[in-house]
Amino acid sequence: MKFYKIKSYAKINISLGVLGKLKSKLHKIESLISFLNLYDEIFIKKIKNKNHKVIFTGKFSKRISKNNTISNLLKILDNNKKLRNQKYLIKVNKKIPQKSGMGGGSMNAAHILKYLSNKQKLNLSSKEILWIASKIGSDVVVGMQNKTSILYGSGEIKLLKKNINLFTLLVKPNSGCLTKAIYRDVRYFSRPVFKKNQRVNLNYKFLIKLKNDLEEPAFKKYPVLKKLKIFMEKMDDILFVRMTGSGSTIIGYFISKKAAINAGKILKKKYQKYWCILSKTI
Repeated sequence: MKFYKIKSYAKINISLGVLGKLKSKLHKIESLISFLNLYDEIFIKKIKNKNHKVIFTGKFSKRISKNNTISNLLKILDNNKKLRNQKYLIKVNKKIPQKSGMGGGSMNAAHILKYLSNKQKLNLSSKEILWIASKIGSDVVVGMQNKTSILYGSGEIKLLKKNINLFTLLVKPNSGCLTKAIYRDVRYFSRPVFKKNQRVNLNYKFLIKLKNDLEEPAFKKYPVLKKLKIFMEKMDDILFVRMTGSGSTIIGYFISKKAAINAGKILKKKYQKYWCILSKTI
């Protein structure tokens, strides 16, 4: 049997507001989420075996735990007898860095769950899909839709008809950010920016005003990120600069592809050991 190929796109938080804490001790967040044309490649096929087999390859495949999002997803599906004893071989070519704030692992699980549900006809109800996704990560449901969306503090998701059309320059230092530690250091909570029944106008002026509440604790813990953001903000024709998720990727947003390319050349000279690539929102 041939492999089925899936593109697992990187997720970015154009805004991220921490609104408070839930009874579960997790944080209540609001976020404007988009996706990039940067993706991991997933190859999946049925196998006659006693166990599933998950293999990671590529530049960012080192030190991925055996207890990863894909193995967790397969375990949940097996425990709930959703796969009907069918086993799968899954190979993932990792192009999205770990601990980068771009949800690489969550997006992998999201796209595999979508494939199994749709292509392998698991007959999962919407409620079951939401429940399975929530057991793996808060952004897995968003990843299944793969569209610009708003995640409200209530946990509801609103898909937006219009996509954000910007060129991006992604820069990540060699170190990653520990998500739990960043959230633990959040000192102040924000008020919601988005109202459920309100029309959202994603013009540039509005996007520039948005922020990521996790920048402050991340910059205190990792000062190199603050220095990087300040340096990027001085670049020609840059619209705005913002950290995605809990870091450690800092993203510069541009209207012009040429401006993004020129900025990339300067950054690669100054930060030769950093991961730095040009991408685009989709």
